[in-house]
Amino acid sequence: MKNNILLFSICFILFFGSFIPLDRAENKIDVIVIDAGHGGKDPGTHGEISKEKKVALEIALKLGATIEEYLDGVRVIYTRDNDSFLELYQRAELANRNNADLFVSIHCNWVGNPRVHGTETYVMGLHKSESNMQVAKRENEAILFEDNYQENYEGFDPNSPESAILFSLYQDAYLENSLKLAERIETQFSKRAGRRSRGVKQAGFAVLWRTSMPSVLVETGYLSNQKEEKELNKELIQEYIASGIFRAVRDYKEEIESRN
Repeated sequence: MKNNILLFSICFILFFGSFIPLDRAENKIDVIVIDAGHGGKDPGTHGEISKEKKVALEIALKLGATIEEYLDGVRVIYTRDNDSFLELYQRAELANRNNADLFVSIHCNWVGNPRVHGTETYVMGLHKSESNMQVAKRENEAILFEDNYQENYEGFDPNSPESAILFSLYQDAYLENSLKLAERIETQFSKRAGRRSRGVKQAGFAVLWRTSMPSVLVETGYLSNQKEEKELNKELIQEYIASGIFRAVRDYKEEIESRN
């Protein structure tokens, strides 16, 4: 029964997807939602000295402050600005309700190999590799902290191919612009922020599900790498990361608005 519902939803989106409005506010970037991953009872991943929820919040607040200072007329909305818990679907609802033009979700990564390090920026899409799927599964486990998560996510199963296809189709209309922003973020990380970029990737993230605007999820580094974890806890490195995302957003905004 669950698979039948998912398949029906896929067909519905494929048929009606062309009716999704792509021109938001005449190519203006006026509202940006910044999402600090996890929070409250959901700590996210962790390293030896820190938790993902804390590092993500610190970077998110620095990013928002920079945008507010240097991008005149842009309104910044945080999904959370303290150590509070917000369900994943509510983050998308907040962005949609405020007619956001961009959604940027900040996270930290973890993997069993402690030598792996670097940044990755994800957009909504099908898992192109096993490693992409594992990152998405780990981040999506946050829904287990929620009440009635099976109803909120319409039977979503992280291990189901049908669920992955359904998730990717919700963001398909905004994929091109999401990729534009993601590519700029990774370029800034590698060329200006002194980070090792692992590139732009696609996977099925619940937090990006149903956001009606270009959306990206930024993995700012690996807490499983001892050196990188220490760096991610330094205020200066957090500033570099935030400024890299800011410059990418600024350049993306300029390109989009130049179409007017």
